[in-house]
Amino acid sequence: MNSFKKYFWVGLISGKSNLAYFGETLGRIFFLGIILFIFLRLWQVTYSQTNATILGGFTIAQMLWYLVVTESIMLSTPRVSYYVDQAVRTGAIAVYLLRPMSYPMHELFACLGERFIRFGLNLAVGSVIALICVGPIPLNAQGLLLFLLAIPFAFVLDFMGYFLVGLCAFWMEDTTGLVFLYSRITMVLGGMLIPIELFPETWQPILRILPFSSIVYGPARMFVRPDFTEFVQLIVRQGLSIAVFSLVVYLVWNACLKRVFANGG
Repeated sequence: MNSFKKYFWVGLISGKSNLAYFGETLGRIFFLGIILFIFLRLWQVTYSQTNATILGGFTIAQMLWYLVVTESIMLSTPRVSYYVDQAVRTGAIAVYLLRPMSYPMHELFACLGERFIRFGLNLAVGSVIALICVGPIPLNAQGLLLFLLAIPFAFVLDFMGYFLVGLCAFWMEDTTGLVFLYSRITMVLGGMLIPIELFPETWQPILRILPFSSIVYGPARMFVRPDFTEFVQLIVRQGLSIAVFSLVVYLVWNACLKRVFANGG
């Protein structure tokens, strides 16, 4: 329990620190507003041109609320890979190893503390924009509960992806390209802009199995169109993905430790 408490405080301090940078928070919220307005206009044109009231099971109001959740998830991502990359490049990671806590666990809870604050702010502002543009959609307590249960697992899974990219700094000069590639794959294959129901039918089973949809599409789907059977499948996919990623992180991290050399004097 004491071991968990220190990580809890790491996350709490990280979250509070994020609130200190009001200008950055304001800029992110402003960017979110612009993105949502642009995509609202695009979807309005799409629905009007196809003379459809429902696409892929989503009304235009549900589509905008879906975008609010997916954009809030993606824009709340902390710079995990950058922090790990810099720790490796500057040698600061040797100092972390002297501390009485696991470095991967420290980064995980610092990431979660920062991310929950960012996500909460993004979702609050995005909800106001959606209410003004298209009004409310039917929500119920069960759907919100399923959404709130799915979100933490999505954040943990996403952290592991970025953490693995950051650890590549042990072998690569610069991980910026990998970060860009991972984030774009998550956006496209995760269903950030388009729900998986609108992809070609032959693609949909593959996209649902990939971990990216468990990070973005799954939680957003639970918010807009909650379904308990879909929720159980999502939790199983998230659990399996986290188990596989945890094993990979464990193996890669141990390989990285063999490359750390520290000299005192």
